Amino acid sequence: MKVQLERINDAIQFRGSNGRYELNIASKKEQEGISPMEMVALATGGCSSIDVLMILEKQRQEVGDFNVEVDAKRKEGGTSSEFTDVHLTFRVTGDVESEKVQRAIDLSLEKYCSVSKMIEKTADISYTLFVNGEEVASVHLS
Repeated sequence: MKVQLERINDAIQFRGSNGRYELNIASKKEQEGISPMEMVALATGGCSSIDVLMILEKQRQEVGDFNVEVDAKRKEGGTSSEFTDVHLTFRVTGDVESEKVQRAIDLSLEKYCSVSKMIEKTADISYTLFVNGEEVASVHLS
């Protein structure tokens, strides 16, 4: 894996690229771009979502809409501010069995998702699952 960063102005702001796609990385909220820690939160949700959808596809579950919200809390004070708590809220609609969706999420976050495996070293990971608008699980993994 190879990525590149290029400074794009006099501020601490970059354009990141993987050779196919670009995004802006910003050091401050008022700048255009995503902060590095926001990218880690997005990566957690994205990595897990890919796993979950692949697992459900193999199980012939017919997913309609699928979205994930990641709420990540950071350590206060000190020289670094790593995540201490990461909570994902999965919302799934379609002709799916709740138990299969929950099992797919568990497998992803506990076994397959490389990003969650990295952040579990500093953060407690939990999730809530809604299937067709109904809350069916609230799980604390670590």
